[in-house]
Amino acid sequence: MQLLSSSLTSTQVPYVQAQEGLDDLGFSLGGNWEYKTGSLDRALDQAHKVWLRLPFEVERGELDAEAEKTDAVIRFGQPYVLKHEYEDGLDQDAQPRTFGGFFDQFAAPENPDAAIEDTWIREAKRLLEQAEQRFAN
Repeated sequence: MQLLSSSLTSTQVPYVQAQEGLDDLGFSLGGNWEYKTGSLDRALDQAHKVWLRLPFEVERGELDAEAEKTDAVIRFGQPYVLKHEYEDGLDQDAQPRTFGGFFDQFAAPENPDAAIEDTWIREAKRLLEQAEQRFAN
């Protein structure tokens, strides 16, 4: 993981404004969101192993990505780049889930904190600069 300095850090905006303002840059709500925290994520590579993540906390309201509208106001945290290295194929140690008979068959990251090449750091900074311009005062 590589932390990035950003003028977005500590910026407060309505969640809808953040989502709409970053959508055309390829950012979307990361799958790890909760009602009070989350991140807007953007894959930097075609294999979806290197990501620029804009974490946030919900300051007011409640985030519900399933709802048609939300009144949530978010405060961005410090952006970072992360890289996941995955094993090829299916997870041989897949475990049944508690509810239902489904198996989580996809491989877990082999190295969730893999070294990040300078190319991806430069690309992340370029995209981050574009994102910052969307919310400059």
